[in-house]
Amino acid sequence: MSKLFKRTKILATIGPAVMSEEAVTELIMAGVNGCRLNFSHGNYLERDEQIAWIRNASAKKGRSVSIVQDLQGPKIRLGELKNNHLDVKSGDELILDYALKVHDGGKTIPVQYNLAEKVNPGEPLFIFDGKIKTEITEIVSPTAIKVRVLNDGYIMSKKGLNLPDTDFGGDIITEKDMADIEFGASRDFDYVALSFVQKAEDIEKLRQILLSHGSSAQIIAKIETKKAIETDEGLEAIVEASDGIMVARGDMAVEAGAEVVPIVQRKLIALCRKHSKLCIVATQMMGSMVDNPEPTRAEVSDVANAVIQGADAVMLSDETANGKYPLEAVKAMKKVILYTQNHTKIVPAAEETRTDLKIYDAISSAVARLAEKIEADVIICQTASGATAESLAAERPNVPIVSVTSNSRVASQLALTYANASFVRPYSDDYGIDLARELKNSGYLKPEEGKTELLAVIISGAHGVSHGTDTIKIRYI
Repeated sequence: MSKLFKRTKILATIGPAVMSEEAVTELIMAGVNGCRLNFSHGNYLERDEQIAWIRNASAKKGRSVSIVQDLQGPKIRLGELKNNHLDVKSGDELILDYALKVHDGGKTIPVQYNLAEKVNPGEPLFIFDGKIKTEITEIVSPTAIKVRVLNDGYIMSKKGLNLPDTDFGGDIITEKDMADIEFGASRDFDYVALSFVQKAEDIEKLRQILLSHGSSAQIIAKIETKKAIETDEGLEAIVEASDGIMVARGDMAVEAGAEVVPIVQRKLIALCRKHSKLCIVATQMMGSMVDNPEPTRAEVSDVANAVIQGADAVMLSDETANGKYPLEAVKAMKKVILYTQNHTKIVPAAEETRTDLKIYDAISSAVARLAEKIEADVIICQTASGATAESLAAERPNVPIVSVTSNSRVASQLALTYANASFVRPYSDDYGIDLARELKNSGYLKPEEGKTELLAVIISGAHGVSHGTDTIKIRYI
């Protein structure tokens, strides 16, 4: 049964390439466990449509699917350029002017943020995901700066800027984000991803904003700034403050250098396993499939390495949002995950799981070892808050986990958690065993070849009791 059970999950971005209920349903049926809605693009009417498509597809599949609201954050972009194109050469001087509304095709360019208030001469400024490198040479007015271009190339409308050495003073939740958060709170998103996190306090600020809007969404910290990875202590504090981490490798490569990305990725996965937090590896995992029906060998290795390192989930961005082959990208990624998990073990954890829930950690560790020792077919986790399932997943057992809860929000959040298949059922003392029996009868759970019974380890506790997980059972089903 475990050979068919994808333990590392797939998070897919919904965009123009899959803008129909049929297309979204195809993605989810093909193996998508969570859908990312990128709030840098689109409008609220489109979002409502997408949410309905995802929830309908989730119900059709009979499985929970997470919805992630990805906030734009202080992503600084160019304005509209004449003909959506401007060629630049090394040595050119450009003026980026916040006050400019219409571009005439020249070297003075509109920008969507007043950089003159934040930058200093001598600081680097990268345009178009780092394709054009420039250096700030002058503050020419209260709304405009001058930069010198360092390489040949071209720029396009609304392409992003990166300023790795500029201090923005911790102002990472914008007015647009505040409006999007209010909208998201009314739509019951499972996760909110915060862009350009610099320190743990950024997470706490967002948590208070979410609570003020009555939202119980969990927070994913996107790690993509040089400031966030400056010190190991600061990075670990961000992991501890958040509910999950996204290794946002695109902006991180531009901000801090591409060579740091693999090391930071390994470090973040290890920290998330240590603190029982969700870890998503993102950006260009199968980037060539935007235009091609097959991934490159390097991309296959990239996904496989994330699986071996123990990531909870791997993400598709442009591949599903704008690519020519969104469904093929999901299928290719699933194929790599399944082959990898079934032919090698993941890297052992560098440190034991350490959270504030020490009882959960100890019981989860015991369950994972017991399940592997007796060669169980499945671990059944009865959970009210999801904490037990998250702690169990942090142990990275080589055995599938079926989590059952009476709380639909918990089930949706667990959909992205390592090795968890989450289901919603009305509570009873034996609802985990009842679910296992149901899934066995439907063929979803299958005993080991040659056997007629499932060997299950059940972890449970007293219903409605805080920190109530205290019971381990072994059952043939």
